[in-house]
Amino acid sequence: MVRKEWLALMLKIADPVLNALAQRRLHEKLPVEKPDRAMYACLEAFGRTLMGIAPWLELDGLAGEEAVLQHKYRELVRECIDAATDPASPDLMNFSEGYGQALVDAAFLAHAIVRAPETLCRTLSSRVRNNLADALRATRKFEPFPSNWLFFSAMTETALALKGEEYDAAPVDHAVRKFEEWYIGDGAYGDGERFHFDYYNSFVIHPMYTDIVSFFAEKDTHYSELLPNVLNRASRCAAVLERMIAPDGTYPIVGRSICYRFGAFHALAHAALIGNLPDNVTNAQVRCGLSAVIERTVQGGMFDRDGFLTAGVYGSQPCLGEGYICVGSLYLCEAVFLPLGLPPEHIFWTAADEMWTNKKVWTGVDMPCDHAED
Repeated sequence: MVRKEWLALMLKIADPVLNALAQRRLHEKLPVEKPDRAMYACLEAFGRTLMGIAPWLELDGLAGEEAVLQHKYRELVRECIDAATDPASPDLMNFSEGYGQALVDAAFLAHAIVRAPETLCRTLSSRVRNNLADALRATRKFEPFPSNWLFFSAMTETALALKGEEYDAAPVDHAVRKFEEWYIGDGAYGDGERFHFDYYNSFVIHPMYTDIVSFFAEKDTHYSELLPNVLNRASRCAAVLERMIAPDGTYPIVGRSICYRFGAFHALAHAALIGNLPDNVTNAQVRCGLSAVIERTVQGGMFDRDGFLTAGVYGSQPCLGEGYICVGSLYLCEAVFLPLGLPPEHIFWTAADEMWTNKKVWTGVDMPCDHAED
């Protein structure tokens, strides 16, 4: 797959959500098979979609057809933010009702803002900026569980800080303190006091932790001193993820939320985006490995007849989805496309194709052995 194919698929996934929301009809159109998830599904779909496409929206210097597309989607997304936060909108999203899922969903929207501050914050009208800030503040009523949820409160406060709003530093400090306690080594954190063998180090923990600490490192020496360790751990996680891509583009189906599909490689895509790949993993390996995962997954089918995502990994496999999984949840898969935030001339896109680690080994290439890192 080349950049043009990555971009086409990223937008194909996003289009049904963004187009419906811009028309203020997402609540009407988004399929909801589980009635108890209906109050959360739209913000899930929007926040996770935006989190994945934000770096591309923010990228400067594009030309030609891609620049035209980017301009179109920047305008579209700004309309969507208005529709999602305007109290008079029929698509006003839930930032404050229920047991706390709204905090999760708002955090992915906040993460998008952190990744694209110009496009998703500074260029909004004052009315929309104020509505967005009010929506993020509304999530403060929720107490996050002692797990990766700590980063959801921390990320919403980070986005408020970025917007120049008053923010609460306590959730940020608390999340950082706990995850320093929960680091278990070799690029892995416990999701709470215990380690869970799943992809949450990639889905949430490393990308959010890295972006939060990177933001506050410019304001506080505590975070600037912590940042090298946070980056080194994220780099090791990226190395492990790259090794998990099989020669045929499959990967281990283990742990919860596996229906996020290639969102399982969020931390690897993020490492490529921010230039934090380990020395023994090249940009070309990552591009080719992730392309193989994307191609393999798409072969099974991902979409319903209206273009919305279906639950599963390879086609429609609803039994793979936990009770909290709904159509909106699935849009975390957009995280794999973060490298589209790198310019077309970046080595990620220009380097010659290269086999990824697993494919090299299974074609007989003699490779240096892997080893754990502290």
